Amino acid sequence: MENLDVIVQSALAELSAAADPAALENAKARYLGRSGELTALLKTLGQLPAEARKAAGAEINAAKERVEGALEARRAELAESQMQARLAQEALDVTLPGRGRSRGGIHPVIRSWRRVEEIFRSIGFDVADGPEIETDWHNFTALNQPENHPARSMHDTFYVDVNDANGTPLLLRTHTSPMQVRYARMWVERHRGEAKMPPIKVLAPGRTYRVDSDATHSPMFHQVEGLWIDEDVSFADLKGVYTSFLREFFETDALQVRFRPSFFPFTEPSAEIDMRFESGPLKGRWLEISGSGQVHPNVIRNYGLDPERYIGFAFGSGLERLTMLRYGIDDLRLFFDGDVRFLRQFS
Repeated sequence: MENLDVIVQSALAELSAAADPAALENAKARYLGRSGELTALLKTLGQLPAEARKAAGAEINAAKERVEGALEARRAELAESQMQARLAQEALDVTLPGRGRSRGGIHPVIRSWRRVEEIFRSIGFDVADGPEIETDWHNFTALNQPENHPARSMHDTFYVDVNDANGTPLLLRTHTSPMQVRYARMWVERHRGEAKMPPIKVLAPGRTYRVDSDATHSPMFHQVEGLWIDEDVSFADLKGVYTSFLREFFETDALQVRFRPSFFPFTEPSAEIDMRFESGPLKGRWLEISGSGQVHPNVIRNYGLDPERYIGFAFGSGLERLTMLRYGIDDLRLFFDGDVRFLRQFS
């Protein structure tokens, strides 16, 4: 087996000298491949006597293991060398300042939402929040819209496959007026038995849903409703409160407000509120801004109050409409497109 030692020494030297993985694989094939030198020696074992075959086979296998060990060691060395070269090439200077995230901003509709809340809180209104999935009773019946009432047709609605305790399907609320009922009933229960109940003054902002979609309407939109109930709240109070709100919201006294007779099933009398700017791009145009009115006696009764004793007003405004007028936006769909070029203007 003198020839075996020569082959092993030659293989070890060639594997050690391999400068890259390709040269290493070529050396492996030369000695360990299907036609390699060590493989050829193994094929000659069949020509030897039985006793000599056993000893020779053990020597050749030991030599083969030695060469394979050198092969794996050299593979590891080349892999480590490549990794170090790559690390050196792709080195990062960790002392450099990190990349900062761009600063976000508050959505323009949410800006209006917060501003409306701030204004009404300053004159003693609470702010109430409630479920967006409502019962038929809170959304319609308690607001003087019993089943088959024609006013319901104005509110195409999204119903869900869940019923309330009366077996009536629940729906996505079509306005935030249900919160008037919920809050008023809670307020009455809290102050039951008192000689004089404190006034109910509540603002209910939130998301609402109707089947509608164009440049000035969306199937999901934001609405804010206000309610003030006491023993001596008049229509004049409604006019004064809402006019003051508009002047504060738009930060100008250069506007006119008018109340135009209308119909809403939950108020009587009812009025549309129009506004006209006296300066700026909308100068001279009357724009509908809100619906309002004195709360209907049936609704007062559904609050749990005596309509002969308690009276008040309610109003409802679209937050998108207020935002469009405040910032001069002519397409409501811009609020929902998520275009950062548009939203960045309000950051």
